[in-house]
Amino acid sequence: MFVAVLAAHGGWHTDELARALTARGARVSVFPYESLVAGLGARTQLAAQGADLLAADAVLARIIPNGSLEQIIFRVDALHWLEDSGVLVMNAPSTIERTVDKFYTSALISRAGLATPETIVCERADDAMPAFRAMGDVIVKPLFGSMGLGMVRVSDEETAWRVFRALEAIHGVYYLQRAIAHDGRDVRAFVVGDRVIGAIERSAPPPEWRTNLARGGRARAITLSAEWQSFALCAARAVGAAYAGVDLLPARDGTVYILEVNGIPGWRGLQAATSFDVAGAICDHLLDTHRART
Repeated sequence: MFVAVLAAHGGWHTDELARALTARGARVSVFPYESLVAGLGARTQLAAQGADLLAADAVLARIIPNGSLEQIIFRVDALHWLEDSGVLVMNAPSTIERTVDKFYTSALISRAGLATPETIVCERADDAMPAFRAMGDVIVKPLFGSMGLGMVRVSDEETAWRVFRALEAIHGVYYLQRAIAHDGRDVRAFVVGDRVIGAIERSAPPPEWRTNLARGGRARAITLSAEWQSFALCAARAVGAAYAGVDLLPARDGTVYILEVNGIPGWRGLQAATSFDVAGAICDHLLDTHRART
């Protein structure tokens, strides 16, 4: 069985996936998205460094690197073409499209009946400012992004004005969420297939309010209750994810909010805290899914 891993670059996560796949008898190669070459007509193929990905049994889609709008659309279109041609792509390109966009993710989570913070998304500062005044304390997030980068907490009007005008200058989208009163901790649950394989509680070192491990957050392994596991599984299903990192925030009023569903999640911190072979679980699910299809 030939599995291609598409990624922004080599690194710990791709090494882990290659290790797990090789241990399970698969032939695996890692390719950068930038190496994709599509051919139509006389030579119909989707090649990467000489390998025809249309002949692959499965493709593991990892982080899509930054690029122009055209470059990113081409890379995602390539994943769609692979899937439409019968190649198993995990996560599916539709899942990646849903989860890379915080607005789309939030809309799907809300439609699934899960609690998500009050959110306003708009294109004009003149619409963002009344939303801020109504909520009073908000987290302004980039529509696309991860690891807590670009997030700003705004609780006074002067700061709001400056942040909104800066976004206006770059033609950004305003994604505002009401800040939730909590105790400085959230939970990352890692879903593979129909189970939660592990979870960590993340805490932020004062005065930092972001709990992301990339921002200096600390992690400890925890066991989720059946109820919390059901929240995480429902969130992953809402975006169609075969595997996902689901962020849950317990509020002081007892509500459990779903903050994010990451369709291209990292797991280094979770694996260090839990000692669970996450790449192995992902690869087992990939191979099981492929066998079920054939």
